[in-house]
Amino acid sequence: MSGIFEEKSGGGAGPIAPTLGLLPVIALSAALTGQAHAQAQNGSDVVLEEINVEAKAGTQASESYKADRLSSSKYTQPLLDTPRTVTVVTQKQMEERGQNSVTEVLRTTPGISLGSGEGGTPMGDRPFIRGFEASTDMMVDGVRNLGRSSYESFALESIEVSKGPGGVYNGRGSTGGSINMVSKTPQMENFVNVSGTLGTDATKRTTFDGNHYFDNGVGVRLNALWHDADVAGRDEVFQKRWGIAPSISFGMDGPTKATLSYYYLKTDELPDFGLPFPNSVQAGRPATSDNPYYPVDVDRNNFYGSVFRDFRKTETHLATAKLEHEFNDRLRIENVLRYAFGKNDYIFTRPSMNEATTGSNATPATPFGEVERASRANRRESMGVANQTNLVAEFEAGGLEHSFVAGVEFAYERLRNGGYQGIPDIGRTSLYNPDPFTPVDMSNLAETAYGDPYKTETQAAYLFDTIKFNEQWSLNAGIRLDNYHVTDVGNDRSNKATMFNYQVGLVYKPLPYASLYVAHGTSSNPAGETLGQSGGADGVAGGGLSAAQANLDPEKNVSYEIGTKWDVLDERLSLTAALFYTEKTNQRANDPTTGQAALIGNSRAKGIELGVAGNITDRWQVFGGYTYTDAKLVDDAKLVNSNDGNRLKFIPAHTFSVWSTYDVTEKLTMGGGAYYMSERFMDDANTKALPSHWRVDLMAAYKVNENFDLQLNINNLFNETIYDASHVGIFGILAPGRSAHLKATARF
Repeated sequence: MSGIFEEKSGGGAGPIAPTLGLLPVIALSAALTGQAHAQAQNGSDVVLEEINVEAKAGTQASESYKADRLSSSKYTQPLLDTPRTVTVVTQKQMEERGQNSVTEVLRTTPGISLGSGEGGTPMGDRPFIRGFEASTDMMVDGVRNLGRSSYESFALESIEVSKGPGGVYNGRGSTGGSINMVSKTPQMENFVNVSGTLGTDATKRTTFDGNHYFDNGVGVRLNALWHDADVAGRDEVFQKRWGIAPSISFGMDGPTKATLSYYYLKTDELPDFGLPFPNSVQAGRPATSDNPYYPVDVDRNNFYGSVFRDFRKTETHLATAKLEHEFNDRLRIENVLRYAFGKNDYIFTRPSMNEATTGSNATPATPFGEVERASRANRRESMGVANQTNLVAEFEAGGLEHSFVAGVEFAYERLRNGGYQGIPDIGRTSLYNPDPFTPVDMSNLAETAYGDPYKTETQAAYLFDTIKFNEQWSLNAGIRLDNYHVTDVGNDRSNKATMFNYQVGLVYKPLPYASLYVAHGTSSNPAGETLGQSGGADGVAGGGLSAAQANLDPEKNVSYEIGTKWDVLDERLSLTAALFYTEKTNQRANDPTTGQAALIGNSRAKGIELGVAGNITDRWQVFGGYTYTDAKLVDDAKLVNSNDGNRLKFIPAHTFSVWSTYDVTEKLTMGGGAYYMSERFMDDANTKALPSHWRVDLMAAYKVNENFDLQLNINNLFNETIYDASHVGIFGILAPGRSAHLKATARF
């Protein structure tokens, strides 16, 4: 049977044209079924080509872009039989594209857009999935990671993006989806990979990946990184980081396995918040939704920060112990204990062009041709302990086959905020010729003490079951109950909530290599889930837990999805298509009468998502997708100047991505990709926006011999001005310009 402990091999498929939409894929299923039926009627045999898959020693990455299963045991079935949209970016693809951070991966993943912090909302990775924020829904090996930081790729096996509400899988949040980073672990082989990269913008990078198996069930693995580079297309901006990730496994050849791992990353960078948006004086007109502002049109290299004042330093520690025991081939138990600690300290310059204000503290608009350079600063410290236990079983009951998971999870999280005093003022600078070297006096800069912490405690229990009625029909269901308690210690306020979430999906398989499904799921966003992040990250103004918020029930989200998945071309190529709808009916908003937080807003996102991943031929691989997202603010709860019906900020309507490589010879591989994102509004009023953009990347790799490879990457080939993100339309953060990197890899 197809289940948790073993893969089921399926039949091959006839010729398939790439899907361009949901209806063509469904129509294709009928055509394929008819073709197979006709062959049977004619008495001809359908010959299935035998496929031998071998992993190259020392890579540990799948040699295909196509992933067959997710790493978490909560997903009880292969991806083909899982009733939800999932995008998996493998290590192979990250290496080929030269993607060194999670931000770089998410930047080119369809259906995902990026947001930004702005002092109160901390700097770090801030993705949006299907119209909703997912910065607090980032997992490492299935366990939620606390605090907003920036993640590297040197120790990652893959990145899994699960679309749609994930409350039943992850607890609070996961409204539009979640992101799981899968770590490299010890393998039962010996290898050493050492890579060195040199490139434009003073890029220097070295990685190490070594594994040794001792033939007695013990394996050790070490990953390490050193990175030093400027940022292409940005004056003065640099990024430095180093990291180490050792791990050891015991009992790899037996029923009981224990893995201990540690991940450490330290970063040092000059933070860059790009180009400012104009004010009405600078633009010469007011902004409207029909004619919104874009960031100012100046030299994209202009840097408005301070090389003497600005900095960002982070530290991330993750210590994990995982214990697994297999009672037999149908029953096992696993336990994961995680300790996480992180620091995120920064002072940066916020480039802006202020509008004129009135009242007792009236100020004029920023003069024409100048830019304000106010500072934003913070010190964040996060700590968390989590324990997760899963019992995984396969059994038959009532004549039906079950793939079952039962689990419990306990977590304690603490976040503290500090700051700085004596931050020097660097004043305004020229819009067209900024001075990042304005003298500053840092002698009075001092750290302020951490304030009282914000604490979150959760206890959860969950059940998943896939019931297989026959070879064609199966039901995937899950429930989760969370007991949630968040406390703002300094203000002596807390919020308690009991959250029940569920999902159900019905899967029909017309052929062994195809599935059609319908799914429904829920998620919950409790008050205080982003406590301590400030800046409106919790949906309302202010960063603490107000008296009104302390009494709020969780926001509730519902989602519906209908889709299809096809593993074609001898199951080497995955084609997916889905229609989705997600709605938040009781969104937190500031009551226009009382000014207090209340559950009176409403927003929704709907759209279509297409995906492709795998091999077209033995030499030709492709990965890509297209997502259309119609995300709207249905009701913003305002009495006047309502934004009802406007598009949700940060969310593009269209994203498209394709990456493909071809083995020209046994030694030479060439590839490239293109990515498109349409215009995104940066405020609820839809008066400020980031423009649409295309990006084109190229790659060529040459295998000198069995032990030595060379790879050249040229990213943003046409040096397009691309904006990653913004914070409510004050500034636009720029993605890197054109860059070229040459990597040499030695394998032993």
